[in-house]
Order: sequence, then structure tokens, then C-alpha cells
Amino acid sequence: MLRKLHPAYKDKPINCKISKPNYSTNFGFKNQKKRKMKNKNPETEQESLYKDLDQMSVKELLTNINTEDKKVPHIIEEQIPKIEKLVKAIVKKMQLGGRLFYIGAGTSGRIGILDASECPPTFGVPHDMIIGIIAGGDTAIRKAVENAEDDTEQAWKDLAKFEISSLDFIIGIAASGNTPYVLGALKKAKEHNIKTGSISCISNGLIAQEADYPIELIVGPEFLTGSTRMKAGTAQKLTLNMISTSVMIKLGKVKGNKMVDMQLSNEKLVKRGIKMIMEELGIEYDLAEELLQKHKSVRAVLLSQSKNQEN
Repeated sequence: MLRKLHPAYKDKPINCKISKPNYSTNFGFKNQKKRKMKNKNPETEQESLYKDLDQMSVKELLTNINTEDKKVPHIIEEQIPKIEKLVKAIVKKMQLGGRLFYIGAGTSGRIGILDASECPPTFGVPHDMIIGIIAGGDTAIRKAVENAEDDTEQAWKDLAKFEISSLDFIIGIAASGNTPYVLGALKKAKEHNIKTGSISCISNGLIAQEADYPIELIVGPEFLTGSTRMKAGTAQKLTLNMISTSVMIKLGKVKGNKMVDMQLSNEKLVKRGIKMIMEELGIEYDLAEELLQKHKSVRAVLLSQSKNQEN
């Protein structure tokens, strides 16, 4: 009997040899009982489905990488119920004045820092409301710091600098699911009654076992064997986009579908703000620009006009 392929597998790679998939991992198939893996390697370390990458043309490389990338949204979709619970738990904490921390090593740490750093300009929140921490410190953002991810105690020291408390929420990010730096943070968080989530790309990883709200994005073998900056990294970034954007919306940082609290830090964003005001109030460009210059933010303009109408 032929197995029914997951939607993510509808596209076939072109002009390359493909190794036989390891069906015992249950990767890519629905309604199939999970069996014990014959291969002890976690999913992120399993051999690529593609052979002889160095013999492919540029078009073949790009097409096959894209074929793998298209699997990621389907994997995330299956995790939405768990992501929903995670978001609701974060919102609850942040409504009480808590903060959100992302903590990771290598690519995972950089992705967390990227998402955290984009929230202040996008939503007008303080820089210490969503905080990204990477093993090895800021140096590791641009240059790998040897053995930093293997230190199980340093993560808590890094978190302690922010006087972290039970009001806060931590998301540990690790494609491998077992990074000691991240695992150490989650264990210490539990000791201090701090709620945690995790984002990993293997089944039953240690950080998933430790987290209150684990998210497992099993994207399968990478196109380039073991290179988790590819599908795993993409899956983590898409998921963090979903989490932070949903949290900010539920915290009231969006009106309709507009970023009314965004920081007007350059000409492009100023023009975007003016356009928002024009659309919301039905006024001409010059007046919208004048109001924005006076009130300094789109939200402030809208609130002032709302009060004027009430009076």
C-alpha cells in the first residue's frame, strides 16, 4: 500500500539522488504510529535527503533548498494549538508587568535577539520588555564563542543581571533540543517559579521536557546535513514572529491592522505614519503631517482627535 504524502512533500526535488527516508521517525506523515528510531541521531542531525550537492547546478541547488523550505509552514501549522497556549501564558504575565526573555546559543540565540530587537521600533515598547540573550554575550552575535553553549550555569547568571522574577517569562530556543546553556536556564527558572516555553526541532528533547509550554518543530533533515541555520532556523524565526506579534496585538499595541505605536525613526516610517493618519481620519496629507509633528506618534494623534470629537 502506498503511503499518503504530507502536503509538504508534494514537490519532488529535481535532478538529484535522494536517499530513502527513514519512515521510523514519522517525519512528514500523518496518522502513522510513531516507532522507535533505528537511527539514534536526532532529526536535526540526520543525513540530508539529497546527495552530491557539489554536483548540482545553481538552479538545482536553489530549487531543492526551496522545496525543503516549503515544508516548514506545514510543520508550524500543526503546532498552532500549542503556540496558542504559549502566547496566552505570556500575555497573562506581561499584563501584570512581566517581561519576555528569549535565550539561546548560536543561530537560535541570534534569532531570538533579532525578534526581540525588532519589537521596540515596531510596537513602541521599551527595550527591556522583550529581551534576547545569547550564550557568549553580545560578541557571539557576530562571531561564534567557543564552548559558550556548553556552560549550564552561565545562562542563569546572564538572566540574573536583569533581576528576573516570577513575573517574567522565558522561552528557551535550541534547534537541537538539548543545548546545555538553554537547559540550565530552564531548570533554574523552574526552581524560581518562573514560567517557561521552548522552541526546538527534535522529538522529546531535554528542553521540551523541562519547559511548561514546549513547541517542537520537527522539520526533518536539513538540505545541508546538520546545518540548522536552514529549515530549523526558518521555523524558529517564523514561530517567534507569530508569538511576538500576537502578544503585542493582545497587549493593545495595534489598532485595526496598523502599527500605531511604531517609533518614527526615519523618513519612511514618518511617511507611513502620515498615511495611517490620513486613512483613519480621512484628512489630507498636509494636515496629517502637521498633526503627527505636533503629537509625535500615530496613536497620540488618533486619541487627540477622538477626544476632540467627544467634546
